Amino acid sequence: MVQRLPCGFGNDGELMEGNSIATAALIAGTIGLWATGRVPDYLTALMFFAAAMILGVAPGSVIFSGFGSAAFWLVVSGFVLGIAISSTGLAARAARLLAARTTASYPRMVLGVVGLTFGLAFVMPSNMGRIALLMPIVLALANRAGLGEGRPGRLGLALAVGLGTYQLSGSILPANVPNLLMSGAIETAYGLHLAYLPYLALHAPVLGILKGALLVACILWLFPDRIEAPAAPETAAPLTAPEKHLAILLAVTLALWLTDFLHGISPAWIGLAAACVCLMPGIGFVSSEAFAKEVSHATAFYVAAALGLAALAAHSGLGDVLGGLILKVAPLDPAKPFVSFATLTGIAALLNFVVTANGLPALFVPLAQSLAAASGLPLLTVLMIQVIGYATPMLPYQAGPIVLAMAMARIPFAAAAKLCLVLAAITFAVLMPIDYAWFAVLGWLR
Repeated sequence: MVQRLPCGFGNDGELMEGNSIATAALIAGTIGLWATGRVPDYLTALMFFAAAMILGVAPGSVIFSGFGSAAFWLVVSGFVLGIAISSTGLAARAARLLAARTTASYPRMVLGVVGLTFGLAFVMPSNMGRIALLMPIVLALANRAGLGEGRPGRLGLALAVGLGTYQLSGSILPANVPNLLMSGAIETAYGLHLAYLPYLALHAPVLGILKGALLVACILWLFPDRIEAPAAPETAAPLTAPEKHLAILLAVTLALWLTDFLHGISPAWIGLAAACVCLMPGIGFVSSEAFAKEVSHATAFYVAAALGLAALAAHSGLGDVLGGLILKVAPLDPAKPFVSFATLTGIAALLNFVVTANGLPALFVPLAQSLAAASGLPLLTVLMIQVIGYATPMLPYQAGPIVLAMAMARIPFAAAAKLCLVLAAITFAVLMPIDYAWFAVLGWLR
């Protein structure tokens, strides 16, 4: 049971009603600025910290709790690992070699690119980094295969990078920002710690593998094309010493992530240790200059603020209030678990329209206790259902990595929106019931 705490205190410790209004206004205003992008995300984050402390809506330990969260440090270590993979050339080598071997046909190219986005998510925990790495390589391969500007196949391959990178990474715990924000918010609100392998087993079969296959089918249907000039396979040069050493470090890191249920060490601390090795003078792969220049401190502040906002929402009891409003209209019934599962998925998807993927965990996690009580589903199951919602954006603006992919490849909004809508419709109509069955098989509905 989660203890509900008062949202603000005076000198005598009494609950202050004015702070209830201030808390709601602060949370709504922060989420609104993030959703609309009126000001940079990092500035909204700093404004949240300043306003929260000036208004005194909660203790500093709540407002700044994001900096002590495992999710925050996994984001930081993910940046370092991404820089190391890029700077050594290891990721570019893997991408070129695999992609070049798929250019015998357009379907094989699409399948190869989607598979590559999923595979890289295991070792490079940054959606933006993976898109920035893959997009130029895939566009160059499209040119070599005769898929120039204006060809539907070029749009299909570029969208495979954007949607494959973002949507499939939802099934791998450390692989994207919404996952980390959700994990940190759950830890803060309920004291629950998500393990790497159980999370992977729950989400990867449906939201990773089946959804990847669905993405390939949708791209081939909506953007049909054919290869004009198959690219010749490239001859692989021998691995350099830094590439070999980094490959070993990544293999050890991944092995420890996969076995966290045995040793009990959080993926965040494993990732942080690997990042420290990458930064070690003399033997590492990332210089102090690269760390200062290429690590996105703006993103780090954003993540810390989002986690602090989620902690504030839980601390204030706002989740109970919103949960009560939703319960008045949502058809949640313990006697109808599938209807409840589908309804919770729909709630997550609708909230995703308003607060976008990165903001959804901060809003959904505090609601989960009330939603679990009304639906009869376990609390952790309700928390995991939100992954279906934020991993399936219906419009591109709901996921920043997709917007980045559109900008890099000059993808028209209409093309990206069409693929997002079709993929979302089939996901909710077909994959969601399959996901429900998979939850049941693994015992998550009891």
